[in-house]
Amino acid sequence: MSLEMPENKVTTGQDHVARLVHDRFGCAAGELLIGDVPIGQIAAAHETPLFVYDRAILEQNLQRLQNALTNRFDIFYSIKANPNQELLSFYIGRGCGLEVASGGELFQALQAGADPDRIIYAGPGKSNAELEYAVSTGIKEIHVESSWEVQRLNSIVDHGDSMAVGIRVNATSNLQGGAMRLGGKPTPFGFDESQIESAVKTIQEADNLELSCVHLCMGTQVLDSNVLLRQYRYALNLARRVHMMTSRPLRAIDFGGGFGIPYFSHESPLDLGELASGVADLLAEVESESLFADTEFIVEPGRFLVGEAGVYVARVLDVKVSHGTTFAILDGGMHHHLAASGNLGQTIKRNFPIAVLNKLGMPTTNEVNFVGPLCTPLDVLGRGVAVPDIEIGDLVGVFQSGAYARTSSPHGFLSHAAPPEILVEDHGFREIRRRGEHEDLMLDQRRHAHS
Repeated sequence: MSLEMPENKVTTGQDHVARLVHDRFGCAAGELLIGDVPIGQIAAAHETPLFVYDRAILEQNLQRLQNALTNRFDIFYSIKANPNQELLSFYIGRGCGLEVASGGELFQALQAGADPDRIIYAGPGKSNAELEYAVSTGIKEIHVESSWEVQRLNSIVDHGDSMAVGIRVNATSNLQGGAMRLGGKPTPFGFDESQIESAVKTIQEADNLELSCVHLCMGTQVLDSNVLLRQYRYALNLARRVHMMTSRPLRAIDFGGGFGIPYFSHESPLDLGELASGVADLLAEVESESLFADTEFIVEPGRFLVGEAGVYVARVLDVKVSHGTTFAILDGGMHHHLAASGNLGQTIKRNFPIAVLNKLGMPTTNEVNFVGPLCTPLDVLGRGVAVPDIEIGDLVGVFQSGAYARTSSPHGFLSHAAPPEILVEDHGFREIRRRGEHEDLMLDQRRHAHS
């Protein structure tokens, strides 16, 4: 169902919410629908605060990306975006591989039923224990990020065995065009492009390692398809350079992730039609190159696949005015959604799309600061948000919360309960992670018994 906003009352933030509700969710009698289920029904069944994910949006996003990239590209879901077991199982069931960045993520991938040969592992600080674990499970590839890591990994692999490795490259040029960039500046990730020759030589001299992949490390949150296409061309040229050094074709090229979603009102969605056209041209150009005939083309999206599928929902506990500013105090905050608070790297605090979920489309009458229950002035989810009359008991939702939200937040701060996760599917909903309990706070602590 469409969400209509009064023309004379639309603000930029409201327009962003309206687009998401119209394109991705729904609305009935002013109440948000997720998968045709009223948000009030979910909140009543599981209480607040909580995260809600729409399985249909997961399906749509994966299909849209597969259509744009064609079956020439193999999608590896980057599980750092959201490692819930149900989501991992969803992507595994649809033929995706998984990209992990720690031993804990590798464990979760295996627990979800991933084939080890469909797991790649990248990360700048892998411990010996993590490398040993990865080698023992027989995963597809480990992407190495320093000469010392190459040496450590080589000593871990049994003599006579061979471990496939990728070389993660920090490109010399910045191709990001204003997005969050890594290429062309100092970074702890990967080898600088100027170090490729020595890195390849180090791997070739390692008896137990086989160089099988080039992994381009450029950046994240890209909303311009032309930036992605420039990155892909750059990666192909890197692969050609490595081939000249080794005289062997690479088994894979990891083009990285970077697919973004629009968090803020000035941003527009990634144009997948434009991306599809550019990818078609790119594939036509490399079709005649025997070098790439059997090379697997890998992308590792996370945010793009799950970000828009999630909504963080909290309830208004109190409304108060201080020095002329109205504060709506919620039962959830930055300890559950650090990114929305701006404390996950924003230089200037901008509001995620945020709305009163039981009053969608109603005329706005006030500007409100949405704050959480924590004893810190940093606990702000939205500043100066134009809303209808705000009341105790209203449901407030932060959209674009499926990725880097719950998984990137300091749940332990002030010892509030960790929020549950709810999956909406087939016109119903179910809990896929329970709410935390006070007893959970003691699980990893050892107390000395008093005599």
